[in-house]
Amino acid sequence: MIVLGIETSCDETGVALYDSNNGLLSHQLYSQVELHAEYGGVVPEIASRDHIRKLIPLIKETIKSADINQGQIDGIAYTAGPGLVGALLVGASTARSLGWAWQIPTIGIHHMEGHLLAPMLEENPPTYPFLALLVSGGHTLLVEVDGIGCYTILGESLDDAAGEAFDKTAKMLGLDYPGGPLLAKLAEQGDPERFHFPRPMTNRPGLDFSFSGLKTFTLNTMEGLSGSQQDKADVARAFQDAVVDTMIIKCRRALRQTELKTLVIAGGVSANSALRSGLEKLGKAEQAEVYYPRLEFCTDNGAMIAYAGCQRLLAEERSPLEITAIPRWPINQLSAPNSALSACS
Repeated sequence: MIVLGIETSCDETGVALYDSNNGLLSHQLYSQVELHAEYGGVVPEIASRDHIRKLIPLIKETIKSADINQGQIDGIAYTAGPGLVGALLVGASTARSLGWAWQIPTIGIHHMEGHLLAPMLEENPPTYPFLALLVSGGHTLLVEVDGIGCYTILGESLDDAAGEAFDKTAKMLGLDYPGGPLLAKLAEQGDPERFHFPRPMTNRPGLDFSFSGLKTFTLNTMEGLSGSQQDKADVARAFQDAVVDTMIIKCRRALRQTELKTLVIAGGVSANSALRSGLEKLGKAEQAEVYYPRLEFCTDNGAMIAYAGCQRLLAEERSPLEITAIPRWPINQLSAPNSALSACS
């Protein structure tokens, strides 16, 4: 089965073709970062309009680069949520219209399920069951995964997600948008011994996260400094170390609690080199295998949606004809395809 995947949940337009027999055939990604940079963040109306402008040309280019014709596509998967409602509607309406015109089935995919399954695109994918740390701009989740659609949330952020905390702290430091990667780069120049920031919610039991107080601590620290480049680098290092250590502590707890020996890291923040290094060390200490998607599939992309959609379409799952977008959609509301129900019991 060849599936066309469409991702338009926020500020990146992603399109891909995935073949159940031959793997990923082609993928294209267009980022709107330059459009939103002057505003210091994503402007939903601009995002929606730019998805309209870029989506069809990207679909055509993806089909061309895969060296197939439209008649060979067996299904279409699109991001139905969560995300910006206008952006989601662009992808949903395009996918549903093409599916109707081409007379092939379509399926709406949960954005975070796409991230969770992104490591399955690699040559050496993880096997179920596993523990997943999903860290993106809007979500920080620890999930026990027994199969596709079999998700148990063990912990989540009670306020800002890790990605949001990175971006907002970067803004405090005067860094451009998107700030998270720039903060991580600045942290490489920082002195790890100068400041020690708290590790939120690690002194109590449980697997939930909270990064809002850490932002306030960062702001208060900055107010007492001259604001030099070295000051900013040292603060960035202390902030990043605190976030990374917090996630490592929570992952260690989750691995021991579940007794799982496979840890999957996915989402935009999973590209952070300090986080990857720390979790690799954790995996060795806990005798657990650690898996990541390749860097190009950490951020939003069509390949992860095409893969997730292919698995659900192969299980005879279909979305109804109406065009829907779900801006808020907890991942534990998903159900497993009939073929995977036994894994969830």
